[in-house]
Amino acid sequence: MRAIAVLYGILLVAIIFMVGAQSQTVPRRDETYPPPELLAKLRPVHDTCVSKTGVTEEAIKKFSDEEIHEDELLKCYMYCVFDEMDVLHDDGEVHLEKVLDLMPDSMHDLAINMGKRCLYPKGDTTCDRAFWLHSCWKKADPVHYFLV
Repeated sequence: MRAIAVLYGILLVAIIFMVGAQSQTVPRRDETYPPPELLAKLRPVHDTCVSKTGVTEEAIKKFSDEEIHEDELLKCYMYCVFDEMDVLHDDGEVHLEKVLDLMPDSMHDLAINMGKRCLYPKGDTTCDRAFWLHSCWKKADPVHYFLV
């Protein structure tokens, strides 16, 4: 009887741990994350791409802090950010190493872990592939993912 009680106790702890791990999907937003220096550096890129694409601030924030959602203007905003950051190959595809090089050192491990399953974007257009990358990163690490 005691062995069964111990087994149930272990099972309960395992379930609590699994539920706790799955609930860690709330994006981290505090005074140090996303890194303020990176946000400041990317603010002009954000402003330029909002102007070029017509995407709403609400669509950007919803994707960044809430849920993945389809929005053609948002997809092209994501591509515009890559273009304005000058992280594209000559063929218009995202150069992931250049993206990593622009990140603060404090984010390198997060970015590598977030992106290791997101190496081969899918989609018919550059905007679709940019959206695929962002969606993949967000799914891989919803706590640390953010969209500027």
